[in-house]
Amino acid sequence: MPDQSLVRFRKVVAASLAELEARRSEVNDLNVFPVADGDTGDNMAMTMRAVLEELDGLDGAPIDVIGREELVSAVARAALLGARGNSGVILSQIVRGAAEELASRPGELVDPVLVAAAFARAADAAYDSVRDPAEGTMLSAVRAMAHRVAHDIAHIDTPRLGPDATPAEQDELIAEVLERALDAANEAVARGPDQLAVLKEAGVVDAGAYGLTVIIAGVVAALRGGEEAGLAHQPPPGRVHQSLSAPPGHLPEHESSSFRFCTNFAVTGDALEGQSFVARLEALGDSVLVVGDERTIRVHVHTDEPESAIAVFAGGGTVSRLDVADMTEQVRQRSARLSAGGPPAEPAACAVVAVTSGPGITRLYTE
Repeated sequence: MPDQSLVRFRKVVAASLAELEARRSEVNDLNVFPVADGDTGDNMAMTMRAVLEELDGLDGAPIDVIGREELVSAVARAALLGARGNSGVILSQIVRGAAEELASRPGELVDPVLVAAAFARAADAAYDSVRDPAEGTMLSAVRAMAHRVAHDIAHIDTPRLGPDATPAEQDELIAEVLERALDAANEAVARGPDQLAVLKEAGVVDAGAYGLTVIIAGVVAALRGGEEAGLAHQPPPGRVHQSLSAPPGHLPEHESSSFRFCTNFAVTGDALEGQSFVARLEALGDSVLVVGDERTIRVHVHTDEPESAIAVFAGGGTVSRLDVADMTEQVRQRSARLSAGGPPAEPAACAVVAVTSGPGITRLYTE
């Protein structure tokens, strides 16, 4: 019977994070949609790091001791609270969807059929988190993986695992399935510039989509023996078409957001109805994401009024984990860095001056 301890689960999460860290600057440099603020790699890494830290806190206890549902809840919550930016929030929903599907079938081996179901649920969760899904992005990549795995099971003689399968046999079979899924994701990444004009104009593939392939490449590497961290198993993105000849640092003519601050925070409470807040947030900005459950939601919005976005939840729950990024400055730094052709710069010494209306809001900015 395959080992059900957290050790193997932690191994693949750690490998995916290591792979992402190895390609983080490249993912950041690809970032032009929805805003060319150059932080997609950072945001995706934060989400995966939060999951890894949650697993480390469980000290490798057997899953049957922790409880599969409890584990999934902890992982989903960690991903949600660790998420930042569009890419981080969407990735947290991919993690949640896949984890919930795995937890819904207690006692079943993680075999190709279960992997297919997990990908399908992950894709649904990702699309459901976005009000206006854009193809050519990480949404397309996760959907392509779900379709490829489902197709292979239906049309290819995919081996099944017996009850006496060893952990090594299980890992190799899942690695084969994920490798084919990764091929589909790579194809989706390459199609991105033909689906999303802003990518073609900038001469790049989508940062989040490429970042997702990096994560899956790390998982495959771990399943095949856990090669040393940071070896960058996923090839660099490069230019996807020879016709994409935009100069380094080129920015699309039209930015997808006219707002300045990428505002992220969590809200905890009882009987929260996240979608009931969306209309009020959309009145303040764009790129609105509100995901979570009745006890915890994660909010992301591009706005010129972070305080007003926070005030939407006044009396509805406790706001925490506030993060406000100046996208105008981020875009400037990305463009300057790429135009200079140098390595990723250290964060600039800059400050955001916030005028707050009360001690409660002030604490959020200073915690």
